Amino acid sequence: MSSDRFAGKVALVTGAASGIGQETAVLLAAQGARVVIADINESGLSDTQRRIEEASGDCAPIVFNAMEEADCVRIVEQGVERYGQLDILGNIAGIVSMYHLAEITANIWDRFMRINLNAPMFLCREAMPHLLETQGCIVNISSTAGVGGQAYNTPYVASKHALLGLTKSLALEFAKRNVRVNAICPGAVATPLNDTIRWPENIDKALVQRLFPEMEGAATAEQIAAIFAFLCSDDAKFVTGAGWLVDGGQTI
Repeated sequence: MSSDRFAGKVALVTGAASGIGQETAVLLAAQGARVVIADINESGLSDTQRRIEEASGDCAPIVFNAMEEADCVRIVEQGVERYGQLDILGNIAGIVSMYHLAEITANIWDRFMRINLNAPMFLCREAMPHLLETQGCIVNISSTAGVGGQAYNTPYVASKHALLGLTKSLALEFAKRNVRVNAICPGAVATPLNDTIRWPENIDKALVQRLFPEMEGAATAEQIAAIFAFLCSDDAKFVTGAGWLVDGGQTI
């Protein structure tokens, strides 16, 4: 793919310290975008910055906490101040852990909603005036958890269903103004996030088996990043409101 695919474009990518977010930021930069990389993990951001700059890319790292509305406002402001425009918003930051229903506290529920749903909504709201100017696009990372039920995963599933609904609603609202809004719905992806998943005791293994793909293995973060880049490109100019499944047959 041409290294100037996104020449002249500016992207803001959250969750950019590792996994899908890091690979997406690196790919967009490699294809010519200037990239604002945002995450709570400062050391991970430094690694992403190093990878981008070693490949002669241009990025601006910003540490932010997705739990805080003010931080969502701030990173859009600082990104536009740095680069003068915004063409692409990638809402990739997120959390996942598994719980029995009885274990779910108000604090757990609130944390999932604030990071997986509220932050993308605030970022979309703050980014939209700039995206209207550039006729840009938004790509949210939802999940197969956004299109079906998953045992022991209630807070995550609820937040990802809502994020897919947010995606479709904004796609409809801004279609006539040429801002596209799409989501990617990955199943199993080999990322560091999976290594931190908390599993409850005494689970039904048959229910958990439903989370696995029919194809062998898992997607890579690079594969998800490639789909992200496609959805932001001119090749996808007529794609909006999509929930793009990448699940190896899990939800067939």
